[in-house]
This record gives sequence, structure tokens and C-alpha cells, in this order.
Amino acid sequence: MSDAGISSRARVGVGVIGLGWMGRVHARAYRGVTEYFPDLGVGPRLVSAADGEVTARLAAVGVMGFQRATPDYREVLADPDVDVVSICAPNFLHHEMALAAVAAGKAFWIEKPMGVCAAESREIALAAQRAGLVTAVGFNYRHTPAVERARTLIRSGRLGRITNVRAWLIADYASSPEGPLTWRYERARGGSGVIGDLLSHGADLVQYLVGRIAAVSAVSRTFIPERPIPTRAGVGHTGWEVSDRKGPVENEDWAAALIRLDDGVVGTLEASRVSVGPRAEYVIEVYGTEGSLRWNFEHLNDLEVCLGRDQELQGYTRVMAGPDFPEFHRFQPGAGVPTGFDDMKTIQAALFLRSYATGEQLAPSVADGWAAAEVDEAAVASGADGRWHDVPRVDGLTTYDS
Repeated sequence: MSDAGISSRARVGVGVIGLGWMGRVHARAYRGVTEYFPDLGVGPRLVSAADGEVTARLAAVGVMGFQRATPDYREVLADPDVDVVSICAPNFLHHEMALAAVAAGKAFWIEKPMGVCAAESREIALAAQRAGLVTAVGFNYRHTPAVERARTLIRSGRLGRITNVRAWLIADYASSPEGPLTWRYERARGGSGVIGDLLSHGADLVQYLVGRIAAVSAVSRTFIPERPIPTRAGVGHTGWEVSDRKGPVENEDWAAALIRLDDGVVGTLEASRVSVGPRAEYVIEVYGTEGSLRWNFEHLNDLEVCLGRDQELQGYTRVMAGPDFPEFHRFQPGAGVPTGFDDMKTIQAALFLRSYATGEQLAPSVADGWAAAEVDEAAVASGADGRWHDVPRVDGLTTYDS
């Protein structure tokens, strides 16, 4: 594209709140939109970032390309040059910050879970909807090219009538008993444990690919009941230093659930943060009367597909993502050259900015975030009492219906 073409695109001022790992991913994603989505008609401009750590603020301006940085997120929201905001702070700050963004009239892209409980997510969603704001929620796996292709196959009927679905998200980031007792393990600041962190991604994938989860019956366990108290903060799950003193883990390490969907489909969800072996085995399998498919995040550019019941050599075909898969061509020239996690976030950034530019909700919405939170809450309640729990319907536009 010519310099004139670049300058003719509508410039959108971007603010990012929280510059840990995910905040930096968001900053890279916005920068990537300029290169990978030149036809978008929107040119993001990194205006302001907020973080309590001075080193993060220095990096925001000196490395990431923001014009300015501040320790106070309210200054980002009050900045007249900021049109849209990413909220990448810890979970327990999401509710406060999202409502402040709504009050400031700023469209926002928020990481999940939107709050530490379904009530907080509901309040965020309803406030944003009343204000008429387009939003985005960071469901990181929806817009992988292979997952989007899977959705097309499912929704077009290539698998026949869908009968059952399985999703599991098994990780090892908390497998060491000597890992720090961060806010993630506190009920008040983290909410649920692996249910809100990973099971919610599985719930969203099921709903995006197949349909709404209507009821759950769950069991959960805490396998590491205490952890050392940190003395020095890190970024994400790394870089922490700990003391000899330990404190209690207040939420679950592992959970599994039977699920029923609105249209009679049944399935299972499972999640762990303490596995020894699988590192990030995030898998969804969808079964129908005429075929099935599966996708694994550890091999995110592959889609395994079996179409038809009477093949001579029955079984899965491994299909590598290529330029015929949604959005793949923007990043790589052909199958075999893989896309990665940051590319998925760039697709999310482009959807968010396109939603902002057109006023049409294209990115996963706050209603989607609220819907996942209701599944989470039902799973937590069922894990406590051993009963089936209905998942309430949410008000507003859920993009998994479209």
C-alpha cells in the first residue's frame, strides 16, 4: 500500500491498561493490524498505556511505541486522543475498569473472565449494552484459522446431526507445589480457579462451534492445598520469588463437567492447571452422525477431520491450515508455514477495530463473556453440591449465535 493509502485510513487512538504479558500481546496485536489487515480501513495508533510498574511504563514508550504512559488507568480513559481501550489488568480489577470505560464512553477489549463472578460479568455486559458500546472479549482460541474452518464444517452440516462434544484444557503452569500463592489462588481476587481460567475457554469453544450450554453437572478438586507466599512479583506465571511461609489455596486446581446443550447435544468439559505431562493440551472434539473433527492448540495449525462412515480406510485426515482457511493468508503464504498465538490476537484486534469502525458487533461480545461466566458459575455451584445446575440465558447479542 502507498503512503497515501496508509494515511487515508481512519486513525483510531488506542489505550492499554495493564502491561503484563497479555497487555504486551495486545500492543503487538494492534501494531500487527497495520501490516496484516491493510484493507481494514482503520489504522490503530498507540496513544497511552497504564501500569503501576515504572519499568513497564518506560517500556511502553521506549519499546512498545506508545506516545505516553501513566500509573493511573483513569488518565487513559480520560484522554481525548484515546478512542478504544484494552483492559489487561488482573481479574479482580476488570469490573471496576470496565465500568469506568463504559462511563467514559470508550469501546473496550477485555480479557476473560470479565469479573470474578457471573454477577460482575452481568453488570459489565448490561452497562456496555445500555451505553451502545461495541466490545471484545479475549477468547483466544475462537479465531484460529483451523477453528474457524471447523465451525464452517459443523454449521454447514458436513458432520451430519451433531450428537456429542468433548473439550479439555489441561495445563501445567501450576503443577509445582512451590509455585507462588498469587491472586489467582484467592477466591476474593481470582474468583474460581481453573474453571474461570481454562474451563471457560472450553465452554466458549463449545458454544461457538456447536451451541449454547444449558446445564452442567461438575466435580472439582484442589490437589495442592497450600503454596508459598511470594516476596517479589513476576510477570504472568514466571519471575516470582517466594518465602518459606505458605498460605491456603482457596479455589480449584481441576474440574470436569457433564454438559447438556439446548438442542439435545451432550458432552464433557475438563480442565487442569496442575498436570504433569501435558503442557497446554487444549482440545475440542465434535462428533456427528456423518463425521467428526478435532483440534488441539498444541498443534494449532492442524485440523483432524473424518467425513463419512464408509471409507475403505476409516479414520482421521490431518489437514494443515493454509491460505484457504479463514485469515490464514494474511500471515503466511502456504500450508506448512505455521501461524501462532500472537497472530490469533492480531485477528482479534482486527475484529474489535472493525466492530468499532462499523458499529456492528463482530468480535466476541460482552454478552459472550457473560455467557461463559454463567457456565463457570454453574460448574462451581455443581462442584460444591454435586447436582445438575441450569445455565441462565443472558441478555444481549452473543456472537456464537451468528
